[in-house]
Amino acid sequence: MPRTVSATARAALQARETPEVFLCLLTLAHPSWVTPIRVVNDGVGHTAGGQDYLSFPFDITMPPETEEGQPKVTLEICNVDRQIVAAVRGVSGDPITVELAVALASTPDVVEAGPYSFSLREASYDATVVSGTLAYEDLLNEPCPPRTMTPAVTPGLF
Repeated sequence: MPRTVSATARAALQARETPEVFLCLLTLAHPSWVTPIRVVNDGVGHTAGGQDYLSFPFDITMPPETEEGQPKVTLEICNVDRQIVAAVRGVSGDPITVELAVALASTPDVVEAGPYSFSLREASYDATVVSGTLAYEDLLNEPCPPRTMTPAVTPGLF
């Protein structure tokens, strides 16, 4: 399926050299947190969609395009100020939701790709990095049809 991007992003992608910078805007949220954690993989912070994103180094590895199994994305965030590891340690119950969007630094309010929604699974951390696996919603194991035909739900069939 083709992706719609702005003319500026298309020109930047097709140019041999460009002054445009593509930003990955990452939002981590959990019901127990007062405010989500918003980071951008740039040397300076940015404001996008009315939200402030802190400059924070991170790396996302997208899954290979295969037909087998659920694709998994890996995320590694620098653990310099311990803010993220403290947030991950304090979570119980629901998983942390992660949203990724791509925008240009010149027009950060225009989302060029995404937003992509994930759940943080299998998080681990050490002195330098917090890493984890991001999983899509598991649609392959959802019941189909989603409802069961019972006399309480569909009395006209019985």
